[in-house]
Amino acid sequence: MMGGPSIPNMGNMVPTQFADMTMHMLSPKREIIIDMVMVQLISAILIFMGILMFKSDEITQNDMSVYMIGVFISFILLTQIYQRITRSA
Repeated sequence: MMGGPSIPNMGNMVPTQFADMTMHMLSPKREIIIDMVMVQLISAILIFMGILMFKSDEITQNDMSVYMIGVFISFILLTQIYQRITRSA
């Protein structure tokens, strides 16, 4: 049976390009994760500030203090992340 057609290797069913693409998508680099966290913190600051500016007459004093604390904590976390980025660069 030496002259018969050869059977391709069936052990490797996933194409190499597809495997590489999924590995890049599912394990992003560290810079991308840091950027995503920074975007989330910036959006939290903008949302809290928007609520404080546009709904300040409709919310209670306790809710207002919670939103102000949220802005403060988000701003502190954002500055700490930015400091770590500038130190490592």
